[in-house]
Amino acid sequence: MHQSINDAVFEAFPILETDRLLLRNFESGDADDFFMIRSNKTVMKHMDSEPLASPSAAVKAIKENQLLFEEKKGITWALINKAENTFLGYFSIWRIDRVHARAEIGFALKPSYWGKGYMKEAMTSLLPFAFKKANIHSIEANINPHNTASENLLKSIGFKKEAYFKENFWFNGTFHDSAIYSLLQTDLPQAL
Repeated sequence: MHQSINDAVFEAFPILETDRLLLRNFESGDADDFFMIRSNKTVMKHMDSEPLASPSAAVKAIKENQLLFEEKKGITWALINKAENTFLGYFSIWRIDRVHARAEIGFALKPSYWGKGYMKEAMTSLLPFAFKKANIHSIEANINPHNTASENLLKSIGFKKEAYFKENFWFNGTFHDSAIYSLLQTDLPQAL
């Protein structure tokens, strides 16, 4: 039987929670924090995309993400540290392919929160949501092969390297390699 995406997840923005995190829709007050992440040279080093040029560009990017949700094409959560009530990053499920029940993920954190297990904790709620509620069959992550932190995170959750493309991506005047990792619904770790 063919698997199809559960559109019910787009009826109201899905708010999720973990021990330390609230995963919610972006709010207008998040723009400065989002800009800080997407303009930070350390964060953007392996993203292979242009940094945001201004806070107004961050507002526009947030609106575009919210439009993707309205169009049932993606969901981007703001990751909020519950204890501090502070924005620490984001996580997206996007490029939803309804024919093949596949989606891509993207994520980033403020550098001050790196290495503290926040993104892995977010994924313990987000991946079961994607597979069990949204009915996605497979999730992919397309990363720069030099991004060892993301690679290690993906491997620790059970993602497997699916492909390695040599110089398939043109950015900033040069070609870059891409590594594709994936996780199937049937391979969702029992720990999640």
